[in-house]
Amino acid sequence: MATSRINSKSPTIKRILREAAELANSPSPDFHAAPANDADLFDWHFTLRGPPASSFAEGIYHGRIVLPPTYPLRPPSFRFLTPSGRFEVNREICLSISGHHEETWMPAWGLRTALVALRSFMETDPKGQLGGMDCSAAERERLAKNSSSWTCSICGKSNQDILKESGEAAGEEGSSSQEVEFPKELNMAWKDEMKPDSKQKEAAEEEAALAEGFVPTGTGESGNNIPAPAISYPPARPAQGVPQPTGATTAGAPQAYPVQAAQRRSNDGVPIWIDRTIAAIVILLVALVLKILLGL
Repeated sequence: MATSRINSKSPTIKRILREAAELANSPSPDFHAAPANDADLFDWHFTLRGPPASSFAEGIYHGRIVLPPTYPLRPPSFRFLTPSGRFEVNREICLSISGHHEETWMPAWGLRTALVALRSFMETDPKGQLGGMDCSAAERERLAKNSSSWTCSICGKSNQDILKESGEAAGEEGSSSQEVEFPKELNMAWKDEMKPDSKQKEAAEEEAALAEGFVPTGTGESGNNIPAPAISYPPARPAQGVPQPTGATTAGAPQAYPVQAAQRRSNDGVPIWIDRTIAAIVILLVALVLKILLGL
C-alpha cells in the first residue's frame, strides 16, 4: 500500500477516508464504491444496480468517479464504463444543482447521495441532450442482461460478483436495502455543457454594476416591481434664488459693518485724554531723538 502521497491532515483526505469507511461499514446491495487503488484516493470505481421497474432493472453497471482536489467543495464527476443505452460510454458527467451551476454544490452531499441520485437519474428522459442516448426499451433491456458479466480490467471482477459481495456484506451487517433519499434540487449535466447561461450572465452583469456603484432598475416587464415611495417637497419659489449684487452694494458690505462696530466697541472704554497724552509723549520723544542726532 503506497501512502507517500496521502496527507492524512488534509481536510479533503479526511473527508474521503471518512466516506470510504462509511461506505465499507454500511454496504448496500444496490451499489458499491471504493478507491480503485490505495495510491490514489481521488480515483474511485462504482458499481450500481439499475433502478427497479424500468428497462434497466436487470442491469448492473460499472463506472468511474473522479474527485476534484477541492472535494467536497466541488462536486465529483462520473462516467459509465458499462454500455447502458442511457449514457455514452466513458463520457464524463458532473453532478450539479440550480441550472448546472457547480458552485452551488452542497459539501454536505457525499458519494452515497450522489450514487443514489445517479441511479435514479437513469430513468429520466435524455431529451436530446448531447451525450445522452435515446435507445429503445428493448435495446436497453438487452444491454442490461449483458451488463452483469461485464468485467473491469482494473477491479478484476465482474459487475455481478462485485454486487454479490456487497449484498452479502450488507446482509451480515444488517444493512437496510431502502433507498437513500436525495435532494430534489440535485441534477446532472455533461461537463462540457456546464457553460454560463443567461441567468448567470445577468447575475454577473448585476455584480459588475454593483461594483461600479450603480444598480440597474427593472425593465418594467415584470409586474412585481414595487415603486419607490414618493417624497413630497415644498413647492419651489422661482423668485427666490441666489442674491445677486447690485450697483449700490458690494459683496463685502454685509461683513464690513460688524467689523467697524467691533472697533468702536473696543474704543468705548478708553478716555480720550489718555490717547492725547500718549500722542504728546511720542512727539516729545521724537523731538528729543532729533535734537541729540543733530547736536542742537
